[in-house]
Amino acid sequence: MKSSLNMASISSHFDLPLVYESHAEIHSGLINQTYLVHLIDPATGEDHPYIFQRINTNVFRNPYHVMENIIGVTEHFKSRLIAEEGSWHRRVLSFALSKEGVPYYESAEDGFWRAYEFVDKTVAYNAAPSGDRFFQAGKAFGTFQRYLTDYDATTLHETIPNFHNTVTRFEALKTAVQENRAGRLNDVQRELNFALAREADAGLIVKALESGEIPYRVTHNDTKINNVLFDVDTDEAICVIDLDTIMPGAALYDFGDAIRSGASTAAEDEPNLDNVEMNLNMYRLFTKGFIKGTHTLLSEKEIMMMPLGAKTMTLECGIRFLTDYLNGDTYFHTDYSGQNLLRARTQLKLVADMEAKMGQMKGYAEQYSEQYATRFASGELK
Repeated sequence: MKSSLNMASISSHFDLPLVYESHAEIHSGLINQTYLVHLIDPATGEDHPYIFQRINTNVFRNPYHVMENIIGVTEHFKSRLIAEEGSWHRRVLSFALSKEGVPYYESAEDGFWRAYEFVDKTVAYNAAPSGDRFFQAGKAFGTFQRYLTDYDATTLHETIPNFHNTVTRFEALKTAVQENRAGRLNDVQRELNFALAREADAGLIVKALESGEIPYRVTHNDTKINNVLFDVDTDEAICVIDLDTIMPGAALYDFGDAIRSGASTAAEDEPNLDNVEMNLNMYRLFTKGFIKGTHTLLSEKEIMMMPLGAKTMTLECGIRFLTDYLNGDTYFHTDYSGQNLLRARTQLKLVADMEAKMGQMKGYAEQYSEQYATRFASGELK
C-alpha cells in the first residue's frame, strides 16, 4: 500500500474522546506496521498513548477473523483476571472501537487498522537478559494458557492454516526437493537427510491432537520473549502481546517455540555451528515458569511431551528455512545469499543438541510438575 500516512485522520475514526498530537513508528515488528500515537485529552491536556497497527493483509488474508479471535480471547482473559486477581489493568491488551462500533477501521486508501492502549512502564526484550526474565516469560505464557483453559478453542479461526502442522511442513519440503526451483538441492543433502530421518517424530504432536491424547487449547503460536512486556520497576512479566496468531493447537507448540527461540546460545544465522546449543539452564528456568503459570492445568501426557514440543518446533522451523532456501528465498526476508541455509543449519544443530539432552529435559519437566502440583494441592501456592 503506497498511500501517504495521515495518522491524525486515521485516529479520528476511532471512538476516543481524544485529540491526535504526534506519532512515531516502531520498527521491531516484521509483519505489521506499528506506531506509538500520542492522543491528548482536550479537557485536561493529559497524554493517552495508544499503539496503532496497520495489519499486513498479505499475511493475514482475513483480518476480520484475526480480530474476532483477539477480541474473544482478550475479553475472556479480562474476566478471568477480574475474578481471580481483582483487576485486569496492564495485564491484557485493551482495544479501541471505531465509530462504527467494531475493533478496527478500514478503508481502501488507509488499509486495515486497529488501536489498543499502550501498556505504560513496561519494557520488552529481544533476548532474555537473565535467567529470571526467562522464568518470568515462562510463567506469563503458562498463565496465558491457564486463564484460557475454559475458552472453547474450537471456536477460534485458523488465521494461518496448518501453521504448526509439521506433517504438512514436511510435505512442503518434499515438494521443494522435487521442484528444486533455485537449483540448490546439491547444497543441502546433509541437512535434508538429517531432517527426513526425523519425520516420524515430527508428526507425533499432530497425531496426539487428532487422536485426543492431548487437548486442543488456545495457543499463542509466537512465544518469543519479545512478545512479553515486563514491568520496569518489578521485572515481572505482566502482559502477553502480539496476538495475531492465536489459534487452536497444542500447549506444546507455545512451550516448544519459546525454548527454540529463547534457549539457543547463538543467533539464528550463526555460521559457526560450534557456537550453537540449547542452554539447559535456560530450558530449566522457562520450564519451571511455564509449569508454575499453568498450575495443574497440563495433563500427564502433555508434561511428558514437553521436551518433544521443543524438539518439534525447532525441527519445524529448520525445515521451513530449508524449504524456503530450496524455493529461492520467497517467504522469509533475507539480508544476504545463503542466510536461510544458515538458519536451517542452526535449527537442526539445536535439534541434535536437544536429542543429546532429552533425558535431562524430561527430568526437569517431571520435577517441576510434581513439585508445583504438591505445593498447589497443599495451599502453599494459589
